[in-house]
Amino acid sequence: MTNLVDIVLISLLAVTAFSLTRIRNLLASVMLFGIFSLTAAALFVVLDAVDVALTEAAVGAGISTVLMLAAIAVVGPNEKVMREAKRPWVALVVVVVTGVALIYGTLDMPTLGDPDAPAHNHVSPRFTQDSPNEIGIPNMVTSVLASYRGYDTLGEVMVIFAAGVGVLLLLGSGSRRKGAAPTGTRDDR
Repeated sequence: MTNLVDIVLISLLAVTAFSLTRIRNLLASVMLFGIFSLTAAALFVVLDAVDVALTEAAVGAGISTVLMLAAIAVVGPNEKVMREAKRPWVALVVVVVTGVALIYGTLDMPTLGDPDAPAHNHVSPRFTQDSPNEIGIPNMVTSVLASYRGYDTLGEVMVIFAAGVGVLLLLGSGSRRKGAAPTGTRDDR
C-alpha cells in the first residue's frame, strides 16, 4: 500500500512539473507551484521526514506562494514577451563556471554511505547515544535542531526573514514608482 501512495505522489509531482512548463498564466503557475510543494510535503511525510515536510509546507507552499502572489499583484497576471538578451552567452558562461565550481567542490566528499566518513564516526554516535540524556528530548531530529544546531537554525531563520523583507521592500518600491509622477519634465521647470 505504501508503494502505491509513493507512486501516486511521484506521478502527481511529475504531472504538476510538466504542467508548469506548459502554462503561460502566472497566477495558475503560482497555484501549481503551491500544489507541487504540498505534494512534495506529503511525500516527505510518507518517507518519515516530517521535519522536512513541515519546512516544505511552510516555505514552499506558504511563504513562496504569498510572495509570488504579491509579485503578480505588481506585474500583472499574464506573461509578457520580452526582447531577447543581446548577449545570452554571458549567462551561459556564468552557469557553466558555477556548475564547474560546484562539481569541483564535491570531489573531496566521501562517497554516499561510506562507513568511514567523519560524520558517521564522530558526530552521529554522539548524537544517537548522548542526545536523550543531554537534552531530554526523545526525538533525535528535534534535539539536534533545537539544541546542538540551535544557532544554525536561528541563522537560517534570520536569512529567510531578511530575504522576505527584501522581497517585500522591492515589491513595495515598484508599486510606489508606478504611481509617482515623473520628474524632470518641462512642467517642473
